Amino acid sequence: MVIFIFFVAIWYLSLFFQTFFQHRYAAHGAFTMSKGWEKFFFILTYITQGSSYMSPRAYAIMHRLHHAHTDTELDPHSPSNSSNIFKMMWSTRTAYQGILQNKTEVDSKYTKNVPSWAGFDKFANSTFSRLMWVAAYVLFFAVFATSAWQYLLLPIVVSMGAFHGAIVNWFAHKYGYINFRLRNTAMNLLFVDVLMLGESYHNNHHKHPSSINFGKRWFEIDPSYYIIKLLAFLRIIKLVNLPKTQLAVA
Repeated sequence: MVIFIFFVAIWYLSLFFQTFFQHRYAAHGAFTMSKGWEKFFFILTYITQGSSYMSPRAYAIMHRLHHAHTDTELDPHSPSNSSNIFKMMWSTRTAYQGILQNKTEVDSKYTKNVPSWAGFDKFANSTFSRLMWVAAYVLFFAVFATSAWQYLLLPIVVSMGAFHGAIVNWFAHKYGYINFRLRNTAMNLLFVDVLMLGESYHNNHHKHPSSINFGKRWFEIDPSYYIIKLLAFLRIIKLVNLPKTQLAVA
């Protein structure tokens, strides 16, 4: 039971900070926050994502490139450019590392206002940091696992971010339904987004990238949206782009 609770907690906490901080804030600027809160969320994102942590700066730039070049050869992660999911995820890793290490030349329009904490990211993306987290996960499983099958969850915990990314970047560009006709393959993967905290409403997101609410129809419930509204009510963040409520199929 302890392992199951831990797995579910890591799944949703790491996913929330990905969609809240790295995606909606860093990549799309859907809301603003003070530099103090920004550093606070840097740290929380690192703690919840552990060994699969991605720099909010590098993530934001890569994601902006994805929106600008969706399904073209310049898209850093598209099923259209890869024969299988593993090749796509490796291409994603390569693109991410190139941006993180400043080896990839990126137009300045994709780097505007991205959150940056170079010293922190240098440590958080280091081999030492990732191995430290892996060791902590292994120790936790060794202490609390009650059966051998529970260790099957360990590789998912270690690479949690890759699993989240694969669900959206591969499957949501291949399977699902659309609310908006777009010039790309983005689809809404799930009718009820219980596993992805709004991230699987990918067609909606590509239509309205900066909306804080990824759900557009009555059954498309985006849990992250309500947390964001709460954080805005508490004045931790300030909303910039209010959700678009109209649903229109072009």
